[in-house]
Amino acid sequence: MHIILGATGHVGSALAQALLARNEPVTVVTREARKAEALKTKGAHVAEVDVFDVAELHRVMAGGHRLFALNPPALPSIDTVAQERKSLAAIVAALEGCKLEKIVCESTYGAQPGDGIGDLGVLYDMEQALRETDAGPVSAIRAAYYMSNWDASLKTAREDGQLHSMYPPDFKLPMVAPHDLGEFAARLMLGAAEASGPHYVEGPERYSPGDVARAFAEALGQPVEVVVTPPEQWEQAFQSLGFSEAAAKSYAAMTRATLKNKDEPEKPQRGATSLNDYISALVRKS
Repeated sequence: MHIILGATGHVGSALAQALLARNEPVTVVTREARKAEALKTKGAHVAEVDVFDVAELHRVMAGGHRLFALNPPALPSIDTVAQERKSLAAIVAALEGCKLEKIVCESTYGAQPGDGIGDLGVLYDMEQALRETDAGPVSAIRAAYYMSNWDASLKTAREDGQLHSMYPPDFKLPMVAPHDLGEFAARLMLGAAEASGPHYVEGPERYSPGDVARAFAEALGQPVEVVVTPPEQWEQAFQSLGFSEAAAKSYAAMTRATLKNKDEPEKPQRGATSLNDYISALVRKS
């Protein structure tokens, strides 16, 4: 049995569908069972468990053979780093006494030790904490910037002809479609029961906000321009979107770190979905 944490998110659901398509037994773990109805109809077992319920989470994970560990992202209206460190501690505690064939965890490009860098620090700590357990061999995926992060830009692109970005229009960024991450994670889940990675996963090529604007323009059939938010306004911009002060500082720090990061893995795993294909599908679905 494959146990999937974060199964109702972009990557977790893509992984669940990839495994189910291969007729693999899957248990999806979610705080709200109603969000997993589509996966249930495809044959998944659904475990309604809050990540902070350590005893119940342990029971579910101990009943499986392989685990996909995704630390659930905290609501931006609270202190995201503090909350995500608590959920990471709960996952690690729930693994105590489990004997799994393999653990695959979802991390990120730029993961590094340190405080004040948001998810980059939290997810690095997750990689290390899982490896320090005796629950099973760990394979870490370091995912590129999700193409799905641009989903929220569709509204302004369509209505105002604008794509808001904190990155310069020509800044090339590794990006990846969640579907491709799910497919790669499925191959790891089904692969040898041994530690490996980190595995860097990105799309066919790197893309800039300018490329994103052009993809929206082509899909919408209208001009779309990049509007860049200057660094001194980042925290204010995040707070205007409902982020707490702590979360705004965290996300601004991650943005600065991404701009400075020169993460150039020699041989990244490359998904097949191009940015244009992803944006075209997004517009069609809307």
